[in-house]
Amino acid sequence: MSTYVPKGFLFSTVEAAIKKPGRKDLALIYSEKQAVIAGMFTKNRVKAAPVKLDMMRMKSGKGQAIVVNSGNANACTGKQGMKDAAAMTGEIARSLGLKPDKVYACSTGVIGTPMPMDRIMLSMPELINGIGKSTIEDVAAAIMTTDTFPKIVNRKIKVGGKTVIISGVCKGAGMICPNMATMLCFVMTDANIQKSALGTALKEAVKESFNMITVDGDMSTNDMVLIMANGIAGNRLIRKNSSTFKAFASALSEVTYELSKLIIKDGEGSSKLVGIDIRKAKNSVEAQKGAFAVANSLLVKTAIYGNDANCGRMMAALGYSGITIKEEKVDIFLNGLKVVEKGMTTGKDAEANERLKSEEVRIIIDLRLGKGNAKVLTCDLTEDYIKINAEYRT
Repeated sequence: MSTYVPKGFLFSTVEAAIKKPGRKDLALIYSEKQAVIAGMFTKNRVKAAPVKLDMMRMKSGKGQAIVVNSGNANACTGKQGMKDAAAMTGEIARSLGLKPDKVYACSTGVIGTPMPMDRIMLSMPELINGIGKSTIEDVAAAIMTTDTFPKIVNRKIKVGGKTVIISGVCKGAGMICPNMATMLCFVMTDANIQKSALGTALKEAVKESFNMITVDGDMSTNDMVLIMANGIAGNRLIRKNSSTFKAFASALSEVTYELSKLIIKDGEGSSKLVGIDIRKAKNSVEAQKGAFAVANSLLVKTAIYGNDANCGRMMAALGYSGITIKEEKVDIFLNGLKVVEKGMTTGKDAEANERLKSEEVRIIIDLRLGKGNAKVLTCDLTEDYIKINAEYRT
């Protein structure tokens, strides 16, 4: 897919050797015009310094720049971590003539290690002077940690005769579990949109995308998604109750969903994208709870990796999930093949094992109890996941 960028957004990336030399690991997203901004953050009670800083600044609803580093999470770093996050944004603000609270900081990487501020601050002049010299692809690459590829999704829509662009980049491969799924995501749009409308659209988009994926059941300290809308497209203001809001919100949801799907495809060490589709649960809350129980089951994930259609593991996960379930009503389909009927195997293991060899696996679980439905994306679990995380700090 071709990449296009909303009007008025510029980028810069540099190498600060934050974790190790040899790659660009410091990025800046800059809007030529002050933008309205909305954000969502990790629900982990242990929050990284930049998350705390941004949550305070988000109250203004305005922003113009985002500085991002990979290699160090600036989490569990105490008062010094807050000073470091403020110093990074302060230098950007001073150099660009912005108010400090209009600059947001984001970090990803190793938790509990002090920020190498000497190298970061030394790289700041190059980062600032390089505004406009990097691409959105450069930003997507600079924010990666264990990711194996950069993640970018964009959409164009018409709003009152004006072309509006929504572009998003994200990183994430491990420590993926709501709320929110472990990642950093930055969305930019040149839409002219009301601040409250932007927040509502983002909340709904995240609800059906980043909050419906899991790799390993671990929630990060640094999760966040930020969206800036600078209005340069020149469309009539999008309000929550306007006809144009639905089109914008739908396009934003498409962007976040496709980005979340890329995260799962890039799950640490994974070989398969897995969709867990719970149908006819007692209600939507129970459907989601059941879907995540199956998606996070290590036994289910390893069975899928081994091409073993061990549906007993799925039944067990549903049983301990705490949701309402009647064993004798459950049907399970694996890539279209019914493998469980009324709670019992259909004896089609050999065919089911063959279907598991696909790079994409869809599991439909029909509880036949009510009207609650939920879809969760996850991946299998391989030996490489252990290797990646065992060696993460070395």
